[in-house]
Amino acid sequence: MTDHDLNMCMELCKKCADACEACAIACEKEANPMLRTCIELDMDCADFCRLTASFIARRSDFTELVCQDCAEICTTCAVECEQHGYGHCRSCAEACRRCAEECLKVGAAAFA
Repeated sequence: MTDHDLNMCMELCKKCADACEACAIACEKEANPMLRTCIELDMDCADFCRLTASFIARRSDFTELVCQDCAEICTTCAVECEQHGYGHCRSCAEACRRCAEECLKVGAAAFA
C-alpha cells in the first residue's frame, strides 16, 4: 500500500464523515420519523470514518483492519440513505460508496 493510496483513503473518510454529518442534520430538519435509522447510521458512519482517518494518518498497525470495518459501515449507511429520496441522502450515499470502495482496497492489504 503506497502513501498515495493511504492518503486518498484518509481524504475520502473525512469527506464521508462530513457528508454523513450533513445528512444527519438535514434529516433531523425533515421531521420524518422514517429517517431515524438514517440519522443513527449517519452518525455512526461519521464517527467511524473520522476514527479510520486518524488510524490512517498515524499509520497504525491496525489501519487495514479498521478500514475493513469502515467499508462495512459505509456500505450499510449507503444502503439506508439510498432508500430515501432526499438530495442530502443521495449525496451521503455516494460519499459512503466511494469511501467503502477505497477502504476495501486498503483493507485487502491485511490479507496480502
